[in-house]
Amino acid sequence: MRDATLSRRLEGHVRSLETMTRFVLATLALASGVYTYLGVRSLLDGSATGVFFAAIMYAGAVSVGIYGFWTYLMRFLPEMRSFSSRIGLVAVMVLGCAMIVAMSSWLNAAALAGSAAVEQHLAETLEGYTSDLDQAHDNALGSLSLLPDIQRAEARFSRLADEERSSGALTGTSGSGSVVQLLSQMSAQMAELEQTIGGSRKTVSQLFEKGQAKLAEMRGLVSGSGPVQPRSDTFAKRAVELSGIISSLQQTSAAPSLARAAQDLAAGFIAPVADGSDADLAGRQDAVMKTVRQSVAAQSTALAQAADEIMQQPKVAERRYVPLSSAEAVLRYATSFLPSWAGAISIDLLPAVLVLILSVVYATIREGEDEMSDAERMSAADLLRALDINERFRQRSHGIGEPEPETEPVEETGTERREDDAASSGRDHGPNVTALARSEPKRPD
Repeated sequence: MRDATLSRRLEGHVRSLETMTRFVLATLALASGVYTYLGVRSLLDGSATGVFFAAIMYAGAVSVGIYGFWTYLMRFLPEMRSFSSRIGLVAVMVLGCAMIVAMSSWLNAAALAGSAAVEQHLAETLEGYTSDLDQAHDNALGSLSLLPDIQRAEARFSRLADEERSSGALTGTSGSGSVVQLLSQMSAQMAELEQTIGGSRKTVSQLFEKGQAKLAEMRGLVSGSGPVQPRSDTFAKRAVELSGIISSLQQTSAAPSLARAAQDLAAGFIAPVADGSDADLAGRQDAVMKTVRQSVAAQSTALAQAADEIMQQPKVAERRYVPLSSAEAVLRYATSFLPSWAGAISIDLLPAVLVLILSVVYATIREGEDEMSDAERMSAADLLRALDINERFRQRSHGIGEPEPETEPVEETGTERREDDAASSGRDHGPNVTALARSEPKRPD
């Protein structure tokens, strides 16, 4: 009896909540349509009027479809009694949910988190450009690591030339002879290499400063306020300019020219002829110049190897900025915006919870109805209908039916009138008395 009472109460609650259920469905469908409109508008191209009407039509279709889909499920799924029918409708519900996510939920997420997703795309692209600029700058400055070696070689050759000129430290005879001339020549070549690296460093520094300025502008665009689409367009322009600066940095490296100069240093070595006044001095000059040749060859080999190592460093890959719409960005960076995705999907799929609630309630109602008698299952309308049907049967059993249709009066003959009178007099004697016509003879007993 307790389950029967609970069943009747639940039926009353379901009827009282029908209006609220429709209102909830309509509100959720309308909210989904609004966010779908905001999301799909960012994907459409064309005139403002065309985009507006196209987005309105799509959003309206989504709202109506969602409302109708959940209305059907709320009507039919709770009423299913067999296991197979329930499984079939649950499978339909899962398929419909997937379609709703495909046509609406991701656009809702784009409307909720699209701008933030585009800003994240700009920020990650900015990090990539920052890394590329630093790498290109490091590669361009790699040749500066050779500058101390070149400066030491230039200073050594210059010092030896001065010592030979002033005191004859190498040949034992002072003066500006062939050895001094050769040492001065090597010192001048090293000075030229030093100037080449110095000029390269100045150019690299200027390009790096320009790149830093572009990066500062791009950071301002990423963290700025206002609509994200104009900022994305400006960011794309600055990205193109920064790519040009990075390419220039890679071409400014002095390592290739240093490698060629180092090879020419040994291959193009020209030793002057010994100009000593006697054979002994000339022999000493030849010996010193031979030593200088060996030193220059060793220096050339070391510089060439160092320049090759610099050139073997990985080059900066060309990077291109690809603008993304809000919908594309929210799909690419979905893992970073899980709360927005959860909210967008919940707006569309929250009615599934209502369907499950109704299914549980209807199952409880059916359990209570199984324990109820037929009289307890009857409603007031059913009782009134039963009383009306009973009254009709009672009237028919007593011969009280609907009035017969009227017919036109027919003039009776004398014989017919006498027969009617006899029939009437027979009815007066009782139900078992049969009236006889006057002209009909009486049957013998």
